[in-house]
Amino acid sequence: MSGSHRTASHRRPAAAPTDRSEAEQYQGRAATRRSRRKPKPPRRARKLTVGTATLLALAAGWFTVGPGRSFQGQTASAAPDREPEVVPMQAADAGQHTEAPAADRSDRDRITTIPGIGAGWMAKVPADTRQLLVASGQGKDSSDNTVTLWTRGDDGSWQAGQAWPAHNAYKGWTADHRSGDLRSPIGLFSLTDAGGRKADPGSKLPYDENKNFVMSGRGFNNEPLAGSFDYVVAINYNRAEGKSPLDTTYPEGAAKGGGIWLHLDHGGPTHGCVSLTEDHMVELIKTLDPALHPMIMMGDAQSLAA
Repeated sequence: MSGSHRTASHRRPAAAPTDRSEAEQYQGRAATRRSRRKPKPPRRARKLTVGTATLLALAAGWFTVGPGRSFQGQTASAAPDREPEVVPMQAADAGQHTEAPAADRSDRDRITTIPGIGAGWMAKVPADTRQLLVASGQGKDSSDNTVTLWTRGDDGSWQAGQAWPAHNAYKGWTADHRSGDLRSPIGLFSLTDAGGRKADPGSKLPYDENKNFVMSGRGFNNEPLAGSFDYVVAINYNRAEGKSPLDTTYPEGAAKGGGIWLHLDHGGPTHGCVSLTEDHMVELIKTLDPALHPMIMMGDAQSLAA
């Protein structure tokens, strides 16, 4: 492409932590009574009373254990936000409780598969991919989706970043994308190249600053499209990797469509791309690292869960 140049930055991001909260309440009280006149008999009575109270507490079900986990069913971006907890009734009278051993708790915290993503899809993620962007649509025919960047640690567990609202194609999703069908392709694609009309904000991917990243006219909601391509990341659907997003080489032929990008949201559906607000696009471009072999898994929630 004429008038283009490619640059690369080398700053490394910090993995976003998963928000986790925990609520554990412990109550206990003990009543001790002593008599000066007859010390021994009251002690026997006290032991009998405490033992009886403990049995009654257990029999009455004063202590309940709940799962304490919640997931966003319609998206693949939600992470567990609570651990199992012990919730005693106010009238409980049975001593102190201790937390589970650290090893058990870490086992529960370790997420080896992304919630909402089926085993078949997870098996397709290459072992060297440490950054996985998940764009999960609300429905097969919906143009609304949620994007989350997941990071895989050295132990193989996944950690979620923030969930970002996004748009996709006007008619939703398809597993057999064709040029002009107004649906976004379902699949797993690598992310290797970025660019835009604006200057490189600090990309680790090769970045093509080019005046040809321009869009005009109005969208499906009559919203202006100007500035939509100020920042883009090419989704490697039917394109040659390692080239500017502006490259029009279609390895599978023009009929399969192309030019599927992550770009700035203009307030409505796209023709096939996934769009994010400018602040989220800038953060994404700064975060994606070719050394971590980033990819995007995209589709409606039902398809991705299969």
